[in-house]
Amino acid sequence: MRVATSVAELDTLRTALLADSSPRPHLAFVPTMGALHEGHLSLVRLARGVADLVVMSIFVNPLQFGPNEDYARYPRTLEVDLARAEKAGVDVVFTPSVAEIYPAGRQVSVNAGPIGDLLEGASRPGHFDGVLTVVLKLLNIVRPDIAVFGRKDAQQLACIRRMVLDLNLETAVVGAPIIREADGLAMSSRNRFLSPSERASALVLNGALRAAEGATTPTEALAAAERVLAEAVVSGEVVLDYVTVVNAATMAAVPDDHTGPALAMVAAKVGTTRLIDNVELTFPEPDLGDGEAAPSDVG
Repeated sequence: MRVATSVAELDTLRTALLADSSPRPHLAFVPTMGALHEGHLSLVRLARGVADLVVMSIFVNPLQFGPNEDYARYPRTLEVDLARAEKAGVDVVFTPSVAEIYPAGRQVSVNAGPIGDLLEGASRPGHFDGVLTVVLKLLNIVRPDIAVFGRKDAQQLACIRRMVLDLNLETAVVGAPIIREADGLAMSSRNRFLSPSERASALVLNGALRAAEGATTPTEALAAAERVLAEAVVSGEVVLDYVTVVNAATMAAVPDDHTGPALAMVAAKVGTTRLIDNVELTFPEPDLGDGEAAPSDVG
C-alpha cells in the first residue's frame, strides 16, 4: 500500500498503478474522515470487488463542521487507520493536510441547494455545502470510475448523487449497506464518545426505526417510531432532533398516501454525541378488498 500526502504525489501514483490495470472499472474511491471501523472497511471490500485499484482518502474536513461542533475532538487515528486500510486491500491512501485541500485564497464552494437545507442541513447550517465542496474536490483529484459511500449518511448520499447528476460528473456513486454492531447500533466513528450508559440509551434509535418496519402508511410508521422513543426522550436520555419518513432521493417527507420505498430517519443527541440512523421501508398499495373498484376504474 502507498500513502500520498499531496495532490502531486497522488497523481504520480495513480498514473503508475493504472498502467497495469485490467479492462474492469479501473479505480474505486472510498472517501473517509478516518477513525476507521468495520463500516468503512465494508466499503473497501465492496470497492475491491468491482475495481482493479482502490484509493481511500483520510481527511477530516473542517468545512462540514459548524462553529460549535466537534471538529477539534473528532478522532484522528492515522497510524491505526493505515494498518486497517492496508489489511483491507486499499492500494493508495491519500492523507492531505487542510492547506493541501484548501489553499490560501480559496473562494469558490459548492452550494447543496434545497436538499441540503432539510433535516441535517436545518440542524447544521452549511454542513452539506462543506461536504459537497470536499467531495467534488476529491473526485476531481482522484478521478475515480466509482465512488463508494455508506447509506448510514443517507442525506449525504442523496446530496452527492444530486451533485453528480447536476454537474455532469462521470463518477458512478455506489451506496453501501449500513453495518451495525451485534446489538443493532449503527457503526460510527463517534460511538467511541458514548459512555456505557449512553451506549445503552443509543440503542433506542435503531429500536424506533425497527418499530416502523411493517407499517402500512408513513403516519403509522412515524407513530410506531415515536412510541419507542418517547420514554428515552421524556427521561432526557435522548435529545431528539428529528424522526421522519422521507423520499430517499429528495429527503422530503412523504405524504400519507405514499406507496413504495421510503426511508425512516432519526437524529438525536445521546449525552454530547450526535447520532443518526435510518432504515429502508416499503409501503404497500392499499388493499381495496374484493369487488371494490380502484378509483381509476370508476367514471
